[in-house]
Amino acid sequence: MPPSKRGKGKKTAALPSGARSAIKKDDSSSMFSAKKKNFGIGNLQPRRDLSRFVKWPRYIRLQRQRRILNMRLKVPPAIAQFGKTLDVHGAKNVFGLLNKYRPEEKKAKKERLQAQV
Repeated sequence: MPPSKRGKGKKTAALPSGARSAIKKDDSSSMFSAKKKNFGIGNLQPRRDLSRFVKWPRYIRLQRQRRILNMRLKVPPAIAQFGKTLDVHGAKNVFGLLNKYRPEEKKAKKERLQAQV
């Protein structure tokens, strides 16, 4: 036989003598052998992923539809900016800027006007 065709199968190491006797004891220790029972009738079909056919709750269907619509529609940037939230650093900058232009309180306004007069 040519050397290329020989040695294609798996090589297994020989078991030590103590391991062989342990295997034989386990097989002969039970009087009855366990047999797998099949209670089905005929050929059983394999289990399939039926998640596509599940009737999902309404809120899940709506959020998925909304996401697909947002991907398919072209939204102008002036409107699209409100669809995303800012990160913490950006939010601090915006709130710091808006805090400068906050309308003054009535008490502060009254004090300012009295100081002018």
